[in-house]
Amino acid sequence: MSDLVHSAPLPELHGGQSALVADPKFQEIVHRSRSLTEKILLSIPKTHKSCIHTETLQLNSSENAKLGIMASNIGILSPPVLRVVSENFSLDTSLKRMSEGLQLHRDLLSSISPRLENKERVTELTADIRDLSMQINKMLKMLQTETVAQPTPTPVALRLPGEYEVQVAAHLTLVQLQSFGQDMVRHLRSVDQSNEEETES
Repeated sequence: MSDLVHSAPLPELHGGQSALVADPKFQEIVHRSRSLTEKILLSIPKTHKSCIHTETLQLNSSENAKLGIMASNIGILSPPVLRVVSENFSLDTSLKRMSEGLQLHRDLLSSISPRLENKERVTELTADIRDLSMQINKMLKMLQTETVAQPTPTPVALRLPGEYEVQVAAHLTLVQLQSFGQDMVRHLRSVDQSNEEETES
């Protein structure tokens, strides 16, 4: 029974979106997006290890929640919240928020990268985020019957007076990207019809 629920088409999709989401071309992009998101999630711990040398800044630590005030002082913005697709939260909106969140993290990493001693993995991660953004935007274009202007990204202006602030900014950006990426995987899984094959195997 759970398999049937897990792999059923989304009833919340509007108009002809259900047919479009089932289209092999759309599904190919969904699958590619999932793979890229999972690649990003796998690379985050290695990226963190390569550029964060402050021992108190650990990727999966309960202490990260205490850095909220410092994140605000530095100027790190939070990504848009991803919610389950429903009558009040369309697939279009979900994809737009994915696109906006990815753009935010690209901008944050691009701002921080010049101040890091070891930036090779950050550069690679930023390139993967760019590639994922392109896939998400492809799906958006397929879903939208009218040309919709992309929102202007909010300029990122970080206050990084010293090395410690640079370390905290890089750390919090990677922590935030990890959480956002995990949410993305869950949302992409809900429209990835290859799940049906996975649940049957």
